[in-house]
Parts: sequence; C-alpha cells; structure tokens
Amino acid sequence: MPRSPDTASSKAGPVTLAMVARRAGVSPQTVSNALNSPGLLRPETLERVRRTIDEMGYRPHRAAQTLRTRSSKLIGYGIRPTPPGTLAPVMDRFLHALSQTADEAGYRILLFASPPGTTGLEGYEELIDLHSVDGFVLSGTDRGDQRQAWLAKRGVPFVGFGRMWSSRQIGDWADVDGASGTDAAVDHLIGLGHRKIAFLGWPRGSGVGDDRAEGWQRAMRRHGLPVRGRHARSVDDIEAARAAVEPLLDAGATAVVAASDTLALGCYRALRERQAVPGRDVAVVGFDDSPTAALLSPGLSTVAQPLEAVGRECVRLLLARMAAPDAPPERVLLEPSLVIRDSTPALAG
Repeated sequence: MPRSPDTASSKAGPVTLAMVARRAGVSPQTVSNALNSPGLLRPETLERVRRTIDEMGYRPHRAAQTLRTRSSKLIGYGIRPTPPGTLAPVMDRFLHALSQTADEAGYRILLFASPPGTTGLEGYEELIDLHSVDGFVLSGTDRGDQRQAWLAKRGVPFVGFGRMWSSRQIGDWADVDGASGTDAAVDHLIGLGHRKIAFLGWPRGSGVGDDRAEGWQRAMRRHGLPVRGRHARSVDDIEAARAAVEPLLDAGATAVVAASDTLALGCYRALRERQAVPGRDVAVVGFDDSPTAALLSPGLSTVAQPLEAVGRECVRLLLARMAAPDAPPERVLLEPSLVIRDSTPALAG
C-alpha cells in the first residue's frame, strides 16, 4: 500500500509546520497562530489544527524561538493537588498577588497541572517546546527537586517560591523564614508561662518542615528548656497528626507548636477525645494562618506567611532574570508574623 506524502516525509525527518498545514488543510500561518495566538482562530479551525499537531507529533524546534518578534507574555505556574485530610490551601493569596503583579507588568499567569513528586517535568517540557511561556514560577520545592537544574540547563528563566534545601543552590528564589516563625511561637508561649512546649512536625527530610522544627529547637535551647522527648512527626494529615501527638500529651506537654494548621487541627481532635479543651488545657499554635484557623473554636493562634509579598517578589525576580540572564542569583527571605487567637491563653495557676 503506497504511503502518503506526509508519512513518507516523516520517516525521512522531523515533522515540519508546513507538513502540519498540508494535513490540516490550512496555511502555515494558521498553524503558527494555533501555537502562538490561538485567540485569532475560529474554534473549529483551532481544534482541527491542534488535533493534527497531536496526530503527527509535531513540536516546534527550539531554535525557532530566535525568529519570534515578541514573547508570549505568559508565566507558567504548575498547580499541584491538595492531598485529602489537609485544610484548605492557603496559596490563593499567593496566586492572587502573583497574578496581579504579573498583570501590572504586562504578563499573565498560565496555570497547568503538575503532579506531586520530583519527576513531574512533562508539563514544563511541553510548554517549553511549544514556546508557550517566557518563564516559570516554582512552588513546593524540596530536597531532590529536579526542576531547577533541569530548567537552568535549558536556559529557561525561573524563580522558586521556596529554597532548594540542598548544598547546591541554583537560580533565584523568594521564601519565608519558617524557623523565625516557630521561634516566635515558642517565645510567645514562654511569655504565657509555658515550659513544656512540644513540637509536632513533618517527617524528617522535608526542607520546609526541618526549617520549622529548627526554629522551635533553637528557641527552646535559648531558654534552657529540654527538647528530648518533646518532638513528634506526622504526615500533613489530620488523623495522622491526632495519633502522632498522643505521646506528647501523655508526657505532659502544656503547649504544642505544629508545623502546619492541619497538624494543629489533629492536636485539637486528640485533645477533645481526651475530654480536654484546646487552649484551656493545652495551648496550640499552628503555621500558615489558613482560612480555617480563625473559624475554629477556639480560634487557632498560628504563624502567617507574607504570601502577598512572596508573590510580588517572585514576579520581580523572574522579570529581572529575563532582562539579565547572566546576572548573579538573588535570594529573598521574608519574615512571617504570629497571629494570636484564643488557642494560646496564659497558663493557669
């Protein structure tokens, strides 16, 4: 059976834009518009061209970027799902600030699905190949994260919301000083008369979690208080946190500093199962100032991240990197603030 011209050509070399145009029955400019300015096309034409692109496996060559007369004015941001058992995410304030700051600079934020873990690079690769974005903002950075080195190797501008948590630092980032937040929480509890202050954190190896644990430990030692036997770990899940905090309560902790509001809510649940009242019997401090924190009874004292400021800094750093690709990396560490509510009253007696 004779092969079609397109098929024969694809065997001899890569699929070209002209081949896609012939197969779809449109002009090469229409294919270019489908890739770079889809709003210019009628929906049915756009669908036909995109279907042909997928069928033929066409990917624009990276070198073609030098022929472009303008940038996409889009910044990519990968959205990761919120695991079940955790409180409502607090990233909406960050995303709003990110979008607003980008908008003021003439850019838009392009959201795309990014699976959890360290190997979810497919969405980034596709957007780079299609020249759909000018750079990326990364969040959820952790030890072993491959995205920074992968993007840097390809010369793609990016900025991290969060440090790399490794000895090899790559690229620009803006982050929140979690250790400073938990340190302040301990100081607040000591000022209320507490001395048996426990910490409920995430499993060891989480950069963010280890940072928050370090702040608690640093403050405890500064005040001459023991830390042995007063540190428990849990995944960020309410029920898991409820089980993990039990030994700390059995050991007589009068206050618990948690690495997240989700873990703090697990403390609430454990206390109520003991017929104890959060705040009155054991003080609890969370981290993140999630929307739920103010709605709990009692209201949860928690460490608030300056997410709006982080969003603004991420856009500023990324635009600066686009303008000066070879400039030295810039890193910004922002201070959180302690929000006092009814879960941390003065110690009775």
